[in-house]
Amino acid sequence: MNVLLRERKQGKKGQKSLYLEFYKGTTTTPDGKTKILRDYEYLNLYLIDKPATVTERKANKDTLELAESIKNKRALEIKNGQYGFASDFKQKTNFIEYFQSLTDKRKESKGNYGNWDSAVKHLKTYCDANTTFKDIDSDFLEGFKEYLLNEPLTKSKTKLSQNAALSYFSKVKAAINQAFDDKIINDNPAKRVHGIKPEESKREYLTLDELKKVVKADCRYEVLKRAFLFSCLTGLRWSDIQKMKWSELQKYNEGWRLTFNQQKTKGLQYLDISAQAATYLSKPGKPDERVFIGLRYSDYMNVEITKWMLKAGITKDITFHCGRHTFAVLQLEMDTDIFTVSKLLGHSDLRTTQIYAKIMDEKKREAVNKIPDLNI
Repeated sequence: MNVLLRERKQGKKGQKSLYLEFYKGTTTTPDGKTKILRDYEYLNLYLIDKPATVTERKANKDTLELAESIKNKRALEIKNGQYGFASDFKQKTNFIEYFQSLTDKRKESKGNYGNWDSAVKHLKTYCDANTTFKDIDSDFLEGFKEYLLNEPLTKSKTKLSQNAALSYFSKVKAAINQAFDDKIINDNPAKRVHGIKPEESKREYLTLDELKKVVKADCRYEVLKRAFLFSCLTGLRWSDIQKMKWSELQKYNEGWRLTFNQQKTKGLQYLDISAQAATYLSKPGKPDERVFIGLRYSDYMNVEITKWMLKAGITKDITFHCGRHTFAVLQLEMDTDIFTVSKLLGHSDLRTTQIYAKIMDEKKREAVNKIPDLNI
């Protein structure tokens, strides 16, 4: 096992946080890829990013010497077989910094990163910046849950929505689960604390007639139109469509099959692409090229979707993710069983898919009430 001294910038604070990286070799993942095994210890030591005075340079030198001595001590402990992954020094790891490091790893997934970034901001408000894993227990988590549900205000001065609070709390529990897997902690309080119950929100979708109108309407960005309609016909999320490469598509039974790891869940998924959906793919490119070149996430793209819908005569609040909802509802309308729909969407829990079944129940209730009053 190798021990390396690393540093990471602390946002706009003008500091660099020092931490140790423990290289533990490699392993092979279920999909055949090589994964590097690393462990980390944050030292609660900081360097001045750009020292301007003799005093600052001297302070940096002293801090580095202290960090080096800790690094050498850890290396000696490893050599003597004394190193324990959940030892006392590991539990002194700064929790906020550890959470921030997990957040930074998600920068390529903008939607997911945004939720993690918001969660860390709430953590910084809720607890002290020097909070370590020794401070993380069931009471800490229950307190953070109450904080999310009652204290923080949005820009419009309203409380967080139930689902926003759920999302941020889930990220913190995920970080603690990861710390347990990393053997920073021996006990996992996240297993003993219930999460926040989700609040069912209205899921907008396009009916078959509306989808036909959308196909005929002009969209300013051709790649956006193709990608959205592809989502409506496959149920794929934005994140999976945006990152999709030609290496993930293979010719299969005179059609296409997509083999990919879901960006959100990391689960391996096999999805057959219908002939109709395949018409929205671009001309095949090199294996490492993206299928939907030029597709970028931005508020401007969301505005263009709204303009496109209005051209089609649709006033619903349609976002790109509604393409996934549209696929699910259309499949159920065509009598595809809910288990199959769940598999097509890549859901790990059938209860997630049952939300769409409730939409179908509402449509049935509306249908039976369409018959005019026979007494008039």
